[in-house]
Amino acid sequence: MTGDRAIEWDLPEPFCLEITVSDDDTDRLGHANNVVYVRWLEDVSWAHIESLGMTWALHEETGKAMAITRTEIDYLASANAGDRLLLGTWLTGYDGRFRSSRQFQLVRPADGKTLVRALSTHACVDLKSQRPARAPKAFAEILGSAVVAGGRGLAVD
Repeated sequence: MTGDRAIEWDLPEPFCLEITVSDDDTDRLGHANNVVYVRWLEDVSWAHIESLGMTWALHEETGKAMAITRTEIDYLASANAGDRLLLGTWLTGYDGRFRSSRQFQLVRPADGKTLVRALSTHACVDLKSQRPARAPKAFAEILGSAVVAGGRGLAVD
């Protein structure tokens, strides 16, 4: 990708999703709309956990899923139609029972600028009742082994 600058990731070895901002992603201000950023966070989250083996088939088999309980987004600079972006993510916390956290960084490789930093927290829920539930062993093994040290993780109660 000629002309791209070196990316200074917040944490090592992110799982990345490449994004090209479309005209439909922009709002009246001419930049990517805040709702689109949330969709991108969800897209990279699913792609990441599926790459780790936490597929939708496993969710259905166990009857459990990790539901978002909180999302913090810091919008640092705008993205415009035609921009090529890289969205990196890391699992940054897992309590071994119910909760996990994930950190994000959205970068424009053309100038190396970080456009967004975000953090989401998740809780395991039963797919039928939608109520909190202990994470199944398969989730615990996948999430526990993928946590990256040094990130913004779960708040200590």
